[in-house]
Amino acid sequence: MGEEKRVVQVLRLEGPISPVAADRLDKALKVASQEKVQCLVIKLDTPGGLDKSMRQMVKAMMNSEVPVVVYVSPKGARAASAGVFITLASHIAAMAPGTNIGAAHPVAMGVGGVNKTMEEKIVNDASAYIKSIAQKRKRNVEWAEKAVRESVSITDEEALKLGVIDFIAEDMQDLLGKLDERKINLDHTVAVLKTVGAHLRFMEMSFREKVLQTLADPNIAYILLMIGIWGIILEFFHPGIFLPGIAGSISLILAFFSLQILPFNLAGLLLIILAIILFVLEINVPSYGALTIGGIIALTLGSLMLISPSAVYISISLNYIITMVVATSSLFIFVVFYAIRAQFKKPATGLEGMIGTTGVARSNLNPRGKIQIHGEIWNGVVQSKEEVIKKGEEVEVVKIEGMRLVVKKKEV
Repeated sequence: MGEEKRVVQVLRLEGPISPVAADRLDKALKVASQEKVQCLVIKLDTPGGLDKSMRQMVKAMMNSEVPVVVYVSPKGARAASAGVFITLASHIAAMAPGTNIGAAHPVAMGVGGVNKTMEEKIVNDASAYIKSIAQKRKRNVEWAEKAVRESVSITDEEALKLGVIDFIAEDMQDLLGKLDERKINLDHTVAVLKTVGAHLRFMEMSFREKVLQTLADPNIAYILLMIGIWGIILEFFHPGIFLPGIAGSISLILAFFSLQILPFNLAGLLLIILAIILFVLEINVPSYGALTIGGIIALTLGSLMLISPSAVYISISLNYIITMVVATSSLFIFVVFYAIRAQFKKPATGLEGMIGTTGVARSNLNPRGKIQIHGEIWNGVVQSKEEVIKKGEEVEVVKIEGMRLVVKKKEV
């Protein structure tokens, strides 16, 4: 075999199994086939990922014209959840010392997970799929089924004993040595690997792929969504600052782009939006906590339901949900408390101590907007509906209506 063909292509797959990972594998297989490399080595380290992307990758590997080797590495890496299917689908499976594989039970998503009947269907489907892969690649079918049904996980040494993998390799050079002279049964031929001394050609992620891979993480999508909401709300209550509004808008755009990649649940997103509406209403129409409680409940349910139940191998971390719900709820409770306390604070002079005080319009009042009185931001409304007060103009408080200050333009 000519020296120019003694090339081993290496693809690093680290992080969640996503559409980005599936596209990268598809591209790597096409290049490997065109350039007739010895084999494609996938260096795998994944906690799992999207079922759809995993099946796309397995299908590509099972129909590959090039030998595919999955190498779970480096030391300390794992092939969990959807990663188990990908490892078993390879022509040769290897692991580095100190790695593990398993825990392929589908994740129960949403509020209370899925119902028992649906969960049973999902598990049975995943079990049948992984058994068919293991049978095709002559691996341990019994263990493969346990990985799905019982979520068992094993070390590299246990995987070798049980016939889940072909061998353990210390590093890439050790891997190449153990691959050399192995016969690989492809669909229409038998390939004999010549890997000792072969040139390693790595397919690195482009900047675009790195960004897309980051955005394909449901935790990142959720954090961006919450940051976006915080920024927009902060700009709403403090108009003119600009930075929170700009940062919030960018975060929301990235969050919605991320949710396009992920199988999100529209009901979950609508509940989160409802929660924000309830929080804002509490500040403008005080219900003494009723709207805030409703907002907290809607935010919690929406966060739990945000990722669709069809995404059986990914979920938003419960720690992230708890942190974000507590932080957002605390923020709005503080704002509501501060606003109510300011509204019902005993006036400095008389019952209507604020009447006659002056401030500055923080936004255009036409007729409603934001005004600043003694360093505090208030909701304001112009006394005369025909009058428009521009941002930056001085105003005078005429009277108080609930949580709003009725104002007029200050006479010079």
